[in-house]
Amino acid sequence: MEHMGSEGGGTGSGTLSGKRAVVTGASRGIGRAIALALAEAGADVAVAARSEGELAELKAAIERLGRRGVAIPCDVTDGAQVERMARIALEQLGGVDILVNNAGASGSAKFVEHPDELWHRMLAINLTSAYYVSKAFAPRMVAQRSGRIIMLASIASRVGARYLAAYTAAKHGLLGLMRALAVELNPSGITVNAICPGYVESPMTEGNITYMAQRTGRAPEQIRRALEQMSPQNRLIQADEVARVVVFLAQDAAAGITGQAINVDGGEVMS
Repeated sequence: MEHMGSEGGGTGSGTLSGKRAVVTGASRGIGRAIALALAEAGADVAVAARSEGELAELKAAIERLGRRGVAIPCDVTDGAQVERMARIALEQLGGVDILVNNAGASGSAKFVEHPDELWHRMLAINLTSAYYVSKAFAPRMVAQRSGRIIMLASIASRVGARYLAAYTAAKHGLLGLMRALAVELNPSGITVNAICPGYVESPMTEGNITYMAQRTGRAPEQIRRALEQMSPQNRLIQADEVARVVVFLAQDAAAGITGQAINVDGGEVMS
């Protein structure tokens, strides 16, 4: 499942009624689940990603929930495209209350033969993109003296992992950016937090399984089971579980939570 409830079910509890949200990397997986969960909670949602077809389908799903949807194709590693996306989102929604920096990608390599291109690509999509997007929307939040910025990090933000030097460095950097923004934007009524999922049932994880199977010669089912066993709950996290934490952090009830990284990993990392 990638969203809460059914797409014809209205606005749910309405805890975010009247709020305006922007979600990057929203076309599939965790991002799609977040966008739909925010809409079900009552928010109008602008969604950004590179896939125009999937964005159009997601916009329609948001609108079936009775909320306004805005689909904006955008490569968030390109600062100019991000500025354009922000202009469209602000014009169409009339402002922004919730920003979810979800765009990201993974890639692995042994460090002794690590490609420089992989290093630069991992930092661009997992860290620099969040810098560009946050910078584009923060002035509006500061002006209105309220807002929620939520970073989708990873358990790789917390601990090291073999063959993931670039991804791990980028996700650690994302926590640093989150904490710096939390301190700087707190006086303007803006909270900034991060969510750190373990392996999630998602297209990205499926891609990782396929890649590892090709590299190791092991069956995909064996690799999936190994990923499941990394969690003390012996399972992959569901995208909805992450989406529910986003909805909580976006609510007025979470106004006292800022500068925090919340693990959603079945107890894999307890710090």
